[in-house]
Amino acid sequence: MTNKTNAEVAIIGGGIIGSAIAYYAAKAGLDVIVVERGELACGTSSRCDGNILAIDKDPGFDSLMSRKSQDLVAHLAAELEHPFEYRAPGSILVCESEEEMEAAQQWVNRQKEIGLPFRMLDREDIRNESKFFADDLLGGLECATDSTVNPYLMTFSLFEGAKKLGARILQKTDVTAVRREGGQFHIDTSRGEITAKQVVNAAGVWAPRIGQMVGIDIPIHPRKGHLIVATRQENVGLRKVMEFGYLISKFGGKRKVDPETEQYGVALVFEPTESQNFLIGSSRQFVGFDTRVDLDVVRCMARRATRFYPKIGDFSLIRTYCGLRPWTEDHLPIVSRVEEVPGLIIAAGHEGDGISLAAITGKLVCELLTEQSVTSIPTEPLRLERFMARNR
Repeated sequence: MTNKTNAEVAIIGGGIIGSAIAYYAAKAGLDVIVVERGELACGTSSRCDGNILAIDKDPGFDSLMSRKSQDLVAHLAAELEHPFEYRAPGSILVCESEEEMEAAQQWVNRQKEIGLPFRMLDREDIRNESKFFADDLLGGLECATDSTVNPYLMTFSLFEGAKKLGARILQKTDVTAVRREGGQFHIDTSRGEITAKQVVNAAGVWAPRIGQMVGIDIPIHPRKGHLIVATRQENVGLRKVMEFGYLISKFGGKRKVDPETEQYGVALVFEPTESQNFLIGSSRQFVGFDTRVDLDVVRCMARRATRFYPKIGDFSLIRTYCGLRPWTEDHLPIVSRVEEVPGLIIAAGHEGDGISLAAITGKLVCELLTEQSVTSIPTEPLRLERFMARNR
């Protein structure tokens, strides 16, 4: 990069959200530059599972937004040159109690009312799903359209697609200041100055830091999560499985679990991978930007996993790692123009749904950048102003 570079759109953040925005914006003919302080996909996008889920989204706007994203990802899988391990096997939630089965039935009814392909599963369905399941599981529910990707490969595939369309990608480039003067943005970086007509803040858990540079408070906080990678000597399951209690944990409710499981926000997540291993999650903690592995949390997750899959207790552990989810208090991302700073768009705060919602976020931000009068999904629920109104 020369000491001064100009672009129509500067995207700050080289994760999966930034990659989707770069691809759709470049495809629309915009002159795009992406600034990433580390390597591409080196933050949250490299420390997560890879699911495009509607099953765990609140029925209504949330689940319909995810369903839209699923359709876009299916198109991307056919459209992009580099494959990213896309599969659409559906996913399931399993229930431990009659109380959870009743709640699951209500969840299914609400999702079916808005046209989503949900159905209840009985005890026999669960037995047929995997011989490794505990015998006392009562049933669960399924969403047939849920899909899975390799988040690394999808991020790189989108960036490669964007580059072919003319986008420029700057890695190992730290943004040190952003200011708006004379109708355009001046972005100071560790590799010189960038000027742009519009800026997209897609910096995930670090979005508030970029917001502070232009005097904007962005209410996003890091929420830590652990993952275990284990090797499967034989096939445990073919698709994503979560416990119904995951929904309660995700949305901050109270579950009937031991104090440690509650304290660490642990709930079963099982995901088979293309490489014939499987991922075990999950945990949820507010501990700032600390990404060190806590073995107490890992043990708690392993105990929870063996409650649902008793026979995987002797499988080999490969590694454990942590990521930071960009959390907002209403569990929806911020995908919004900033009225106080014309030309600035925020696209962050997806919590654990960044992979799920990357495609629809990229499409929506492109529509905002090109000032479309009709957008793919309503923008009102995602506006930054919803938090300001709440805090007045």
